[in-house]
Amino acid sequence: MDQPQAARLSIPRWEFIALCAALMALNSLAIDIMLPALQQIGASLGVDNENHRQYVITAYILGFGVAQLAFGPLSDRFGRRPPLIIGLVIYVLAAAAAAIAPSFATLLLCRLVQGIGAAATRVISVSIVRDTFEGRRMAEVMSLIFMVFMAVPVVAPGIGQVVMLFASWHFIFVAMAIGALVISAWGVLRLPETLHPEYRRPLTAKAVLGGFRIVLTNRIALCYTLASTFTFAAMFGFINSSQQIYVGIYGVGEMFPVIFAGVAGMIAVANFANARLVGRIGMRRLSQSALLAFLGISALWLALSLTGQIPLLLFIAVFASAMIPFAMLGSNFNALAMEPLGALAGTASSVLGFMQTFFGGLLGTMMGQAFDGTVTPLAAGFCLVSVGALAAVLVAERGRMFEPHNPPVT
Repeated sequence: MDQPQAARLSIPRWEFIALCAALMALNSLAIDIMLPALQQIGASLGVDNENHRQYVITAYILGFGVAQLAFGPLSDRFGRRPPLIIGLVIYVLAAAAAAIAPSFATLLLCRLVQGIGAAATRVISVSIVRDTFEGRRMAEVMSLIFMVFMAVPVVAPGIGQVVMLFASWHFIFVAMAIGALVISAWGVLRLPETLHPEYRRPLTAKAVLGGFRIVLTNRIALCYTLASTFTFAAMFGFINSSQQIYVGIYGVGEMFPVIFAGVAGMIAVANFANARLVGRIGMRRLSQSALLAFLGISALWLALSLTGQIPLLLFIAVFASAMIPFAMLGSNFNALAMEPLGALAGTASSVLGFMQTFFGGLLGTMMGQAFDGTVTPLAAGFCLVSVGALAAVLVAERGRMFEPHNPPVT
């Protein structure tokens, strides 16, 4: 299939990166800002089992994952902007509705719908990057987007904690809706349409299923999508149980957002380093080396956890060390999966996003629900998904690793 020519940017490159990052950050905002409030939400809405509070996150992730399968083909047919605007409207309205949810079931429904709206931001952000950049350039831009994107986990739990100091948990969703409105206005006013009319695909069952078939039968795309799914499961697993670990096990109380922000800040720095290194080292060498490091540190973490309760400082040191190579996986695996599929970037992004978030979310939920008052289930989960990701990469590369497929960026 012929690859379309890259779109020309009509806004400055820095603004393009910042805007894509802001759109993707709405997903992180929808999760991280409420982490300090999970206990209060459960108490307010009569949720007795503390593990069930995690469903506030799970419901969002499920809606976010499934809806991507629709937004991808829609964006390939109607362009990137119209489906994005629809998704943003759904996101804002669902966040506002969650603020007045009278029951836990209603809150979960609002979160499911909010995730459906957020799916547009993820699919279309990746699609417009693929419309505009290729190969290592795409990996570099995605790393910069992830760097800005990771600024949200640095500040979001703190914002949630501040809101909780002065108001109830309901106002967290009000803050979420206001933030989404601001970013929506920026996107509507400034985001260019990057899909040329001649590259639009018909919205028929045959065309959509044909697009899915192309994605799922491309070995490189499918296997790197699976690798990305496994690694994202680790992040979802940690997010699901982070409040229980930091507050329940270690009793850090109001320091939880500060510690969470510190680790997220290291991930942002690692993404910046990835953006600087990927042009010289290459996506494959960098991401595959990072995956082996992530697996090794996760195995060390599991071994330490089996000896007894890990002290807080040692836990933070080991976990933060694992997150540094982890940061070099997402953007590179995304770029590697999307690289051969530029002719149907929207559909490809939707399949990639669906598998990452839906199946990664389910695996992460299983890791979170296995919480037993120790960090051992999470450490074991990190090891298992690392092995799964490594197996997928080995299949993608036919057993050969560290071999570059692209010339260095000059």
